[in-house]
Amino acid sequence: TASPDFSMEVEVPIAGRYRVTLEATNDSDTTIVLWLEDYIDNKDNRTYDVTGPMNLPPASGLVKLEKDGTPLNKGLHKMRLHVEGGNPTLGKLTFTLLREHQLTPDTLIQETSGEEWVIAWADEFDGSGPVDTSKWTYDIGNWGWGNKELQYYTVGRQENARLEDGNLIIEARKNDMGQDWTSARLTTRGKVTFVYGKMEIRAKVPPGRGSWAAGWTLGDAYVDELSWPYCGEIDILESVGYEMDDETGNGEAHATIHCGAYYFKLGNQPTSTIPVERMYQDFHTYVVEWTPEGIKAFVDGQLYFEYADTSTDLSWPYDQPQNLILNLAMGGGWGGAMDMDESLESQQFIVDYVRVYARP
Repeated sequence: TASPDFSMEVEVPIAGRYRVTLEATNDSDTTIVLWLEDYIDNKDNRTYDVTGPMNLPPASGLVKLEKDGTPLNKGLHKMRLHVEGGNPTLGKLTFTLLREHQLTPDTLIQETSGEEWVIAWADEFDGSGPVDTSKWTYDIGNWGWGNKELQYYTVGRQENARLEDGNLIIEARKNDMGQDWTSARLTTRGKVTFVYGKMEIRAKVPPGRGSWAAGWTLGDAYVDELSWPYCGEIDILESVGYEMDDETGNGEAHATIHCGAYYFKLGNQPTSTIPVERMYQDFHTYVVEWTPEGIKAFVDGQLYFEYADTSTDLSWPYDQPQNLILNLAMGGGWGGAMDMDESLESQQFIVDYVRVYARP
């Protein structure tokens, strides 16, 4: 029988993404919420929620609760199972490897001291059909992604990610596949990673309270949650639906960096916003220029964010490779901060192209 502080040590043999399965019985007449915390001994006094809430229904027999995609590095993990709202009878806690951690074979280092930007890598998303998996890897699962997000990211499912009329469509779908939401998250991890350059995303982002569209980078050094924010993150485009007028489409674009010296736990992450008209009706161009001297962000050519603290490894992990990511989340700590619009059935993040430029 569990208490609210049920601690354990888990030896993980292989770094990768795991399915977490918990067997439990609830004899009470209320729902009990369980979630798993990793690295309870971490030096930053962080809380690493690696499953999100697992709801154990009332008056249930033996139930297997599952969450997919939890990232775990190889080695010893000190964990805690949190139990809220009751006192269930617990059975086995099992970790099943879904995918080994992927090393990225190719790194493109862009020269940035020249006069003109030229394309070094791109996906124009021409044609229709499946996503080009020579350029993109699918992330998988519904473990909450550190933000208690609602979606299950699927792999190779065209209902959630496809090329259509020369665009990439990332579509979130409600009550789909037995999940609250399904969606897709594409990353260049395992294919190619980047150091410096101009990163350009031309896209339409969805309205609707609860949606959270993003085009961003994450350090290739990321293996599990302990890696962040030390691996670095650059948010080229973030947009949440509750900031957008559903009729006019006018909203806000966000650019942010996260690193060991500046992130939410410290309350000091550099960030900026800019108003953008007709964000879901019209394509807009979202750009980060990342050089050895600093990072700048633009929307449709207008500069609105600058960062240039290259003084330490904690403030400047950006001399190390970063992977590109495109995803559409639903709910979570930011997307769901104003609750969800329950009338939403689907949302689309539409990307015309992604390009990385050098200035040789």
